[in-house]
Amino acid sequence: MPQITAVILAAGKGTRMKSELPKVMHLLAGLPLIDHVLDKVEKLGIQEKVTIVGHGREIVSDHIANRSGILVQEKQLGTGHALIQTLPLLKDDSTILVLSGDQPLLSSETLSSLLRHHQESKASATVLTAMMDNPFGYGRIMKKNGIFEGIVEEKDANPDQKGINEINTGTYCFHGSSLKSALKQITPQNAQGEYYLTDVFKILVSGGLKIETFCTADPSEALGINNQVQLAEAEEILYDRIRKYWMMEGVTIMNPSSVFIDAQVVLSKDVFIYPFTIIKGNSRIEEGAMLGPGTTIINCICGSGSRIENSVARDAEIGKNCLVGPFAYLRPGTELGEGVKVGDFVEIKNSRIGEGTKVPHLSYIGDSILGENVNIGAGTITCNYDGKSKYKTVIGNNTFVGSNTNFIAPVEIGQDAIIGAGSTITKDVPDKALAVERSQQKVIENWQRAKDSRG
Repeated sequence: MPQITAVILAAGKGTRMKSELPKVMHLLAGLPLIDHVLDKVEKLGIQEKVTIVGHGREIVSDHIANRSGILVQEKQLGTGHALIQTLPLLKDDSTILVLSGDQPLLSSETLSSLLRHHQESKASATVLTAMMDNPFGYGRIMKKNGIFEGIVEEKDANPDQKGINEINTGTYCFHGSSLKSALKQITPQNAQGEYYLTDVFKILVSGGLKIETFCTADPSEALGINNQVQLAEAEEILYDRIRKYWMMEGVTIMNPSSVFIDAQVVLSKDVFIYPFTIIKGNSRIEEGAMLGPGTTIINCICGSGSRIENSVARDAEIGKNCLVGPFAYLRPGTELGEGVKVGDFVEIKNSRIGEGTKVPHLSYIGDSILGENVNIGAGTITCNYDGKSKYKTVIGNNTFVGSNTNFIAPVEIGQDAIIGAGSTITKDVPDKALAVERSQQKVIENWQRAKDSRG
């Protein structure tokens, strides 16, 4: 098989996005558009990749530097001019796959079929096409007796040509030598001095060279992103694909349209997802876990058999058979051991919670280490910040903490200890000790009557 080089066009400014962010860096299901394209190329096993950057080149280049070669289009003079930048890299006997960085819905299966058709047909070029019920805005594929004759853009098409439903997706395969020769011949044909990539096909046709088309079965794959509306439309399509994929893999999703799962999330069979749940980033949800309703999970590991309800977890690791929520907040650095209970209105940050420990309600645990089988009473606070620095609280195994306790860090509580309710603990507590810190209760009888007489 000939060597394949993938060229990704990502130099455009994306003016219609009305954003300072380069178009290909806008997020779609948790990933920049350019990542979706690179993912498909990598799934095909293509080693040679080059991305043409221009507007916002520093942002794009920094993001993809480890995944693709980079060439700069100093002046954005059209797609043809962008491809001209690759001339020194193109090999005569290679296959060149040209992709748009703003076309994230193309599947690796479609691209694999396109490449196979191109190579088996021994064509000089192959155009990926799609059949559109409403082809407005797309270039039309002109054929005579099934033979490719050219591409006519919407603005140049006559009424008959506008009635053609087969459109140009902007994705192509070329034989290296044919592309190199044609690129050297294209010229700017407009007041803007732009070079159009589609002019390559006019040159190839006039030279009598063979041009093939390959039509994708799913026209939604042809959707390019030019504005925020199209970005939202593409995201809706992609989220629907992701949900269907995971349901076919054994995940149960109740009311699927209300659930959003990012592209890089990994789910296991028998995961159950209730409505209004969002799973983002590099999250991994293990077998039998139940999420939702109304839950957001970002970059988390959720162990098998755990249940998270009406809660938010970010950059946290949740062990097996944990119960979280409702209305809990797990912040970055949280690690829950097996069987931990985190109840309503509990916030945990940068803390390790041991197996079987319970933090049932109305508590804040920050910068702490809690051992196994600890019980934290309602209203407990680890006071970890003195206005300048953060300090750690350590609580040993099997310790019972009474309600409304304050731990003034740094402080360490031993194993099997008991902390009396309402205590403010400022000193370390040894194993098996009882610690109680309260002011002596005062009762002043007839207080209200004395107050009234002074009154």
